[in-house]
Amino acid sequence: MPPFDSSAFLKTVPGSPGVYRMYGDKSQVIYVGKAKDLKKRLASYFRSNVDSVKTRALVANIAFVEFTVTNSETEALILENNLIKQYMPKYNVLLRDDKSFPYILLTDHKHPRITAHRGPKKVPGQYFGPYPSAGAVWESLKLLQKVIPVRQCEDGFYRARTRPCLQYQLKLCSAPCVGKISDEAYAGQVRLTRLFLQGKNQQVIDDLVQQMEVASNQLDFELAAQLRDQIIALRKVQEQQAVSGDHEEMDILGFCYLHGVAAVHVLYVRDQKILGTKTYFPKLPQQTEAEEIFPAFLLQFYLNNMGGQQIPREIVINETLEDADSIAEAISAAAGRKVVLNAAKRGEKARYLDLANKNARTACDTKVSQAAHMAARYRALKQVLKLELLQRMECFDISHTMGNQTMASCVVFNDKGPDKAEYRRFHVEGVTPGDDYAAMRFALKKRYGKLTDEARVPDIVLIDGGAGQLSQAIEFFADWPLAKKPLLLGVAKGTSRKPGLETLLINSIQHAINLPADDPALHLIQHIRDEAHRFAITGHRQQRGKKFTQSPLENIAGIGEKRRQALLQYLGGLQGVLKASVAELATVPGISKAQAELIYQACHNN
Repeated sequence: MPPFDSSAFLKTVPGSPGVYRMYGDKSQVIYVGKAKDLKKRLASYFRSNVDSVKTRALVANIAFVEFTVTNSETEALILENNLIKQYMPKYNVLLRDDKSFPYILLTDHKHPRITAHRGPKKVPGQYFGPYPSAGAVWESLKLLQKVIPVRQCEDGFYRARTRPCLQYQLKLCSAPCVGKISDEAYAGQVRLTRLFLQGKNQQVIDDLVQQMEVASNQLDFELAAQLRDQIIALRKVQEQQAVSGDHEEMDILGFCYLHGVAAVHVLYVRDQKILGTKTYFPKLPQQTEAEEIFPAFLLQFYLNNMGGQQIPREIVINETLEDADSIAEAISAAAGRKVVLNAAKRGEKARYLDLANKNARTACDTKVSQAAHMAARYRALKQVLKLELLQRMECFDISHTMGNQTMASCVVFNDKGPDKAEYRRFHVEGVTPGDDYAAMRFALKKRYGKLTDEARVPDIVLIDGGAGQLSQAIEFFADWPLAKKPLLLGVAKGTSRKPGLETLLINSIQHAINLPADDPALHLIQHIRDEAHRFAITGHRQQRGKKFTQSPLENIAGIGEKRRQALLQYLGGLQGVLKASVAELATVPGISKAQAELIYQACHNN
């Protein structure tokens, strides 16, 4: 790659605010930055006496640079954030969107449903959270059901109802599915639910008190009694919840940077209570300066709505940032109202901040300790196996129930521990049910059959099983075409199947060793083996549960959601469909004689 001509390039750069993109030799974006003065900022990269190791490494990999002029520094901040999110550059501080944290979802239906949600936010609706655990979500839903009877049932169950279910009898749902509550009244319940989830309990109580007085004045004593019960339940909730302080709405961000690990701990305060907390670990390029991390986190976190909460009116941070005004303007633009950045020094906010900083420090210490522990285990395993290099390990396991729904798993570990983004599951097909050896061959072929990139070849392939399973791997890799070939390691549990008594089969069925139960190398192997087993059995249970609960009406050619709904409503649910003859099925509006034949066969094949 020819060296980048910085002198000629800098002559074309204006002294205006804007955003710049640095590209590598393969025309990929390797860094995105913003500047109040593009010319001065870009010139600082190409000085002869640059102190930062990271900057020198970045400059050495630049093939060309592009820039975009903006009207203000605030516009530059917003554009920078969008480009970082789009390109995920190698040398930027990156905040990954955590899709595993649990939320409460209020769907965007005619009669909205409230439910727990985990994963990508693809379902239309409003998300509340994040919550510290799934247990906290279900506890909140259980409590909410007693206070405000908004439906929590699945959409399929809701659509198929012809009469109220038991939840209505227990006064845990208002039964909008069968018209036991008007659309306007249900919308009012949904509005109260939204306020409750935002922590505005007192506002909900005030609203209910006003409704109760109106109902009482209109002599609707039954409705007034229901509203009274709701108010009593809400006041009990308020008594159980400790008041945290005097501030209605703010986020407190604690920060720690220790031994190359950065942690940001966020406290969410709404309606004078701490609603939840979460620790984030931004992905950092090597040799990143501490002062670069927190502003990058702040912008990505709020402009991309990674916290899941509505942006508060006040954000409490450690110290005044250099670009605090521009950052506050950018976040205010995203929130649609004024947001203040406050560097707390004393009082209640400072106490909150101290708590957040302590949590961030604890998270950093734990992360560093885990990394050191994992590094020690890696060194021990390298020594046992006499390997010069050990960076990537992959482990396979097979799970099934009497040969049904066979699932193979592949988990990946690097020197920092599990690399969950690289985990894979394989639905095993075309093999004799219960044949674990054939299933292992299938998984290995799926994983490595078309692999051409030697960088992705693991240093060790672990097989959870004894000589039979390992022999499948030995046979598969016998004609391995690439120069780099993994070491094969079988992990046999032994007759007692007790942890610590495993036998390791190294590259051969005859070469077996046993390690002491307290050996760190054995602990690492057990960790990987157990993770592969957990991942396989979780996938198998999901597949098995889906098989057992799947309606026979699904996956019938030409029978979509509307026709399934018509069948269930016209024939009185799934049992009615199963009992119906072909002639009876053909009487359902929208179902032809040929489709009735298909439905009958699908329902009676088993």
